[in-house]
Amino acid sequence: MTASQIVTIGNAALTAGISTKGAELQSLVPAWGGDVIWQADPAVWPWHAPNLFPIVGALTNDTLVHQGASYAMKSHGFLRHSLTTLVARTDDAASFRLTDTAETRQQYPFAFELTISFRIDGDRLIQTFSVNNPATETLLVSLGGHPAFRWPLSETMDRAAHRLVFACAEPQGIRRVVNNGLSLESFPTPVAGRVLALDDALFDIGAMVWDHLNSKELTFGVPGQQGIEMTFDDFPHFGVWTKPGGARFLCLEPWQGHMSPLGFHGEQADKPGIASIAPGASRQWSLSIRPVEHLSMNP
Repeated sequence: MTASQIVTIGNAALTAGISTKGAELQSLVPAWGGDVIWQADPAVWPWHAPNLFPIVGALTNDTLVHQGASYAMKSHGFLRHSLTTLVARTDDAASFRLTDTAETRQQYPFAFELTISFRIDGDRLIQTFSVNNPATETLLVSLGGHPAFRWPLSETMDRAAHRLVFACAEPQGIRRVVNNGLSLESFPTPVAGRVLALDDALFDIGAMVWDHLNSKELTFGVPGQQGIEMTFDDFPHFGVWTKPGGARFLCLEPWQGHMSPLGFHGEQADKPGIASIAPGASRQWSLSIRPVEHLSMNP
C-alpha cells in the first residue's frame, strides 16, 4: 500500500494539514498562534481528528446486521484506517475520496462513494462529507467528525478556565457511553443554561452524548483568550469526550447517528440515527472550525 502523505492547504490567515489516511485533519494553525489540534501522543490517544464512517461509535458485539446477515466491524468504522485518494487540490482546498472494495464489503455490504472536502474560507476551515449511492439499493450510513482540540488551547492558558458555550440553552438530559453502548436512560445535563464548565470529572464515566441538541454552533475556550468557534448545521447528534485522567485534549464531535443503544440487536436500518440514501442519490454534511485569538463568550 502506498504510504500516506500530508496535504497542506492555506492562506494568509489559516493553514491546515490533512493526511490521506482517513482524510484526517492533523494540524490547524492560525496566523496569530500555534496549532489548535491535539498532536496525537501515542501513549495517550493516537489520533488528531479522525473521521468516522460508516458507523459512529460501536455496534452491539461489533456486528452490523443487514437483511438478516451479520458483518463484523469495529468501533467508528474503517475510514480512519483507510488510505483515501486525493482527487482535487488548490492552494486553499483539497478533496479526498474513498469507495467500496471487496474488503469493505466484508464489513459493510454497501456500494458507496465518500468524498471529504476541506476548504479554507478566510479564517475558517469548512469540512464537507459527501456520500453518493451508486447502487440500486438504499445506502444506510452514519458518519461524523472527531476533532481533538488542545485543552488548554495554549500552554499559557488556565485549563480549568475553559468553557463550552452553546448557541442555545440545552436543558435536556444527556446520554452516556456505557460498555461501548449508548445509555437508554438520560442523565441530568451538566450545562447551566448555555455554559458547560469543563472539568475532568465530567468524563469519568465516559463520553457525553446529545441525541437531541438545540444548538448548531458552539464556542470552546477561555473568554477574552484563545478559542474555537464550531458550526455543524447538518448534524443532529453531538459528542464531547476526553480520555479520563487528565488527557490534554477535548473532542468536539458532530455526528449523524451514534453508537448502538444498550441492548440493541436489530437491523442496521432500524438503528436510531441512521441516514438512508436512495439509489442514485447523494447527501452532504458540513461543519466548520474557526480559531479565534480573542474569544467573545456571552452566556
